[in-house]
Amino acid sequence: MHATQTARPFRVYTQLDIGQMPQLAQIDSDLLLGMKAVSSVLPFRVNNYVVEDLIDWGNIPNDPIFQLTFPQPGMLAADDLERMRNLIAANASRETITQAAREIQLSLNPHPAGQKQLNVPVLDGQPVPGMQHKYRETVLFFPQAGQTCHAYCTYCFRWAQFVGMADMKFACGSPEVLVNYVKRHPEVTSVLFTGGDPLVMSTKVLRQYVEPLIAIPHLLSIRIGTKAPAYWPYRFTTDPDADDLMRLFEQVDKSGKNMAIMAHFSHPRELQTDAARHALARLASANATVRCQAPLIKHVNDDPALWATMWREQIRHNAIPYYMFVERDTGPKEYFKVPLARGYEIFQQAYSKVSGLGRTVRGPSMSCTPGKVVVEGVTTLHGEKVFVLKFLQGRNPEWSGRIFFARYDENASWLDELKPAFGEARFFFEPELDEMARRGHAQVWHTESPSAVAFEEN
Repeated sequence: MHATQTARPFRVYTQLDIGQMPQLAQIDSDLLLGMKAVSSVLPFRVNNYVVEDLIDWGNIPNDPIFQLTFPQPGMLAADDLERMRNLIAANASRETITQAAREIQLSLNPHPAGQKQLNVPVLDGQPVPGMQHKYRETVLFFPQAGQTCHAYCTYCFRWAQFVGMADMKFACGSPEVLVNYVKRHPEVTSVLFTGGDPLVMSTKVLRQYVEPLIAIPHLLSIRIGTKAPAYWPYRFTTDPDADDLMRLFEQVDKSGKNMAIMAHFSHPRELQTDAARHALARLASANATVRCQAPLIKHVNDDPALWATMWREQIRHNAIPYYMFVERDTGPKEYFKVPLARGYEIFQQAYSKVSGLGRTVRGPSMSCTPGKVVVEGVTTLHGEKVFVLKFLQGRNPEWSGRIFFARYDENASWLDELKPAFGEARFFFEPELDEMARRGHAQVWHTESPSAVAFEEN
């Protein structure tokens, strides 16, 4: 199928191109200044495929893919936006603009959900850079060469990886560190390569990380978190090393491990191009499992009809609907957030419009400090209207699957904005979470048998 496609050169546009792109020539000058101001604080990167094939330039600024990829003035607080606009309009020095941007960046909760404090594992008494171990069975790894993307999403919760601040960045250039850690942790059954986007790396480099994992018996799956099927589908079809990438995925599959592509599709349009459909077909031919996830984002996909259409398109093209996430409490969250109550309505309305094959999806789910918490429902118990919440994953594995309740709040958009129901002072997990925070770094799990798990301080 990919043989019918013509190879496409990759061209990237960044902050410096905002004033030069012909597609932006007709945009109001005030909006353009706002875009430049935001792109001085939050990362901007887009490519020719997104610009030429996905955005409807007759519907600017409301086009959802434009909202998804180009900086919007509302992404900064009014005072911060005005500050940056004034500096740019006055042709302030690069140093002055950078200093102002740094002050704003540090106020935007750059590492939410305890990533720096609670997720970093320890090996031989030392924190491991470029790795997170939040849940017992899964290790996240940030390969150094994969810490950029084919294009950046405006809502990105990992925006701090891309703003040039080394102390904010997760990255590791050593495959040996990853392999040694996984070998010494038999509880780990899955490695998730993340970023950035690991598929910006050449296959030759990616292979150096993936191949050594194949020989680890207790590892069941290798996952790659990527937006490439949506933002640069040619990575799987006509790029120079696309064939080698497929051979690598086939190699993982033939070893008896699951090769999973965790694809980020945020809008149905990303699935409706020939290039994207060719890419998904190619992945299916390599026996790579494609699972699809995205956050619920105001201005982009806060419409149940869009989600139902997107899930149906995913099924049509051999991809599995997996997660609807809640936009994380970081960066430009105020512009993109959808309240939990509305998010639950959108999820339920979309869920009701798909067949059983589409009901593999879970959501709306918050990847928050204690774990992945899903809004299971809204109901009235003992005369009190409540959110029904459930742990899909927990820092303590014993929390997984546990139901708990929070007072209904139509404006709350994150777990820490909720209060326990029924007069309780704290949620059940909070005392143990406080103890984890006191210890710092990730938990260490030692698995002696499938049913025996002990916790140990680092």
